[in-house]
Amino acid sequence: MTTTTESHSRIQHFPISFFAMVMGLTGLTIGWEKAQHILHLDLGISPWLVGLSSTLFLVLAFLYATKLALYRAFVVKELRHPVKLNFFPTISISLLLLAIAFLPLAQQVSAALWTAGATLHLIFTLYVVSVWIHHDHFQVHHMNPAWFIPAVGNVLVPVAGVPLGHPEVSWFFFSVGMLFWLVLMTIIFNRVLFHQPIEERLMPTLFILIAPPAVGFIAYLRLVEELDTFARVLYYSAFFLTLLLFTQVQRFLKLGFFLSWWAYSFPLAAFSIASMLMFERTGGDFYRYLGVGMLTMLTGIILVLLANTLKAVSNRRICSPDH
Repeated sequence: MTTTTESHSRIQHFPISFFAMVMGLTGLTIGWEKAQHILHLDLGISPWLVGLSSTLFLVLAFLYATKLALYRAFVVKELRHPVKLNFFPTISISLLLLAIAFLPLAQQVSAALWTAGATLHLIFTLYVVSVWIHHDHFQVHHMNPAWFIPAVGNVLVPVAGVPLGHPEVSWFFFSVGMLFWLVLMTIIFNRVLFHQPIEERLMPTLFILIAPPAVGFIAYLRLVEELDTFARVLYYSAFFLTLLLFTQVQRFLKLGFFLSWWAYSFPLAAFSIASMLMFERTGGDFYRYLGVGMLTMLTGIILVLLANTLKAVSNRRICSPDH
């Protein structure tokens, strides 16, 4: 009876931010698909990585659906939380990333995932932005890079949307994402420069700053198929932010483990893929070495993240009232 009660309690406190794991793992999957392509290799790992990412998504979706069915009030509480609210679109982003991962393997599956992901993400974007506009309890210290997730996640849509035959829909989502990237980037830097530092448990979310220009670069190349001036601005913006954050590595190494550590994963995957695309478009070996090197490092980081997450779950540091 006690075990059953404990299980129910853990479901009750199951955090929406768990879906960031799917983003990181699927980003790694897409990265290895790209690396094998540019290196002319077939390591046979793509189906396994896609299967692992899909399974993780299904498990997390089942657990969160259980929470919604049994503890609706706790889900509503997360939806009204100024920070946790922004992690709900990780569900739709996970679907969009899985659509990209499935694209070279099963186009019909990819199309279904893309349709579900794009539709759900539009709903989340409209909801979250409406909450931002009509809020009555947000304060400056609530602002952190996780706020990029709902709005700027729109730039992912063209990556699978264009090859699936939806260019205009893709342009719509890309435009929305770019619009909010500029707005939120300004707000984020105002918060970081002129207000109290971001709290320790949210420090890893600074890596999310890399994602909008890196993913924007990937999506823009899908839309225009040309490495033009704007594409270069997007790529080198991501490059600078990556360099900036790597100069802060000593600060990040001192942080205790939180689920927010998964914020390291997807942005690094996006920059790795962007670098490999730069190699394809320019032929510069520097970009190939950078992209594959970042991907190799990311593989190690994700193994560390998985180990720490399992340890934290087993030690009840996650899915508890205080976390």
